[in-house]
Amino acid sequence: MDGYKLSIGSAAKLLRGREISSKELTQSVLDRIAAVDGKIGAYLTLCRDEALAQAEEADRRLARPDAPPLCGIPLAIKDVLCTKGVRTTCGSKILENFIPPYDAHVISLLKDQGAVLVGKTNMDEFAMGSSTENSAYFPTRNPWDTARIPGGSSGGSAAAVAADMCLAALGSDTGGSVRQPASHCGVVGIKPTYGRVSRFGLVAYASSLDQVGVMAKDVSDCALLLQAIAGHDRRDSTSANVPVPAYSAAGPATLRGLRIGVVEDYVKTEGIDPDVSRAFDSTVAALTAQGAEVVSVRLPHARHAVSAYYIIAPAEASSNLARYDGVKYGYRAPDSGDLLDMYFDTRSRGFGDEVKRRILIGTYALSSGYYDAYYRKASQVRTLLCRDFTEAFSLCDLVVSPVAPTPAFHLGEKTEDPLTMYLSDIFTLSVNLAGLPGISVPCGFSSQGLPIGFQIIGDYFAEEKILGLARSLEAILGIAGMRPEL
Repeated sequence: MDGYKLSIGSAAKLLRGREISSKELTQSVLDRIAAVDGKIGAYLTLCRDEALAQAEEADRRLARPDAPPLCGIPLAIKDVLCTKGVRTTCGSKILENFIPPYDAHVISLLKDQGAVLVGKTNMDEFAMGSSTENSAYFPTRNPWDTARIPGGSSGGSAAAVAADMCLAALGSDTGGSVRQPASHCGVVGIKPTYGRVSRFGLVAYASSLDQVGVMAKDVSDCALLLQAIAGHDRRDSTSANVPVPAYSAAGPATLRGLRIGVVEDYVKTEGIDPDVSRAFDSTVAALTAQGAEVVSVRLPHARHAVSAYYIIAPAEASSNLARYDGVKYGYRAPDSGDLLDMYFDTRSRGFGDEVKRRILIGTYALSSGYYDAYYRKASQVRTLLCRDFTEAFSLCDLVVSPVAPTPAFHLGEKTEDPLTMYLSDIFTLSVNLAGLPGISVPCGFSSQGLPIGFQIIGDYFAEEKILGLARSLEAILGIAGMRPEL
């Protein structure tokens, strides 16, 4: 049996029926990684021995009737989440040999469930990028076309799911870094409400924007994995003490009478690829044909989202990345003359160009004389954007939009033009600035056979509602589970 092709739901039934063991399932995934990851580059660290040991323990638990839903399921983890005893690099040379002494909260929850962690996936360095080309080690390639990017910064996780090198994966989303690669790789990716999932052990890029997210082969798997990691954590001061609904038990949404908000400001955006526009329009038409009501909504300040984000995020990164100085842990430049030289050499050699660019931007925006002109102004725009969404949700139940303005582009196509690269997240950044939940669901393919995603945005803690519409859409379109040939 090609166990690596299974969804979580299908695998869980077979595991509980003792038709397959977790060790057999995990070995199937490891064999798949050995066969195809040389073409893709999804993994930075493979935990073969640890995974097989976890699978053996899962098989013992599966013999009991009270085994948790994810027991024995092989998962991949973005290399921005701390894993006790397993290298965590954040895609950076400065943390090349860092081995955390503790697990991130979400990792502890998965281990408690008996999940099998097969490895750590590649990413843009410190989650700064939209293509996974900013990894300090190697780029990840899109399984649908290995000459193209998988999206970023969680490109390794998205590619691993799309290429059947795990059954599902965790990523992180600061400005679209789960939804955008999910769209480019043809999988489902959800970014929950800020505070829904603990950030304890998530290496910080921009603390007011970062959120752990989930990527899976279908919506049901996304719901199951999100339910496993959601909930309050006292170690995270931003964690919301809000009850977690039974996401995995919820069914498709009732479309008749459901008000779907289409954002005028997004539809009119210049530079949207015609294939993306066609896929989005046909998906909206499919929903209306089932009884949904389309409502036109405005997000008048969304046009400033990219500018606000690229002040707020680098400013927070400037502060968060100050800890990497060669003193406490991580890389230290050898043969430096004195302390200041050691600081300078360590950070110059340890960080990549994009990280250094964002640190410089953030430090400038926070500097004396510029804070009010830049950071404070960007924060005010953020508040206005939150109000825009509040007004939009007074008119509709859910907001929909494209995920990215184009399908996956070629490797190297935008690396020399950072501003063009930043616009890859034009439809996703607003969701992070407002702290809202959003999901990307495959909705079609470009004329070149590349996946295109459809974004569903909900009000605060409305994950259950967006998962319901995503389930309905998945059933209507009938393209869930389609995978590239490798």
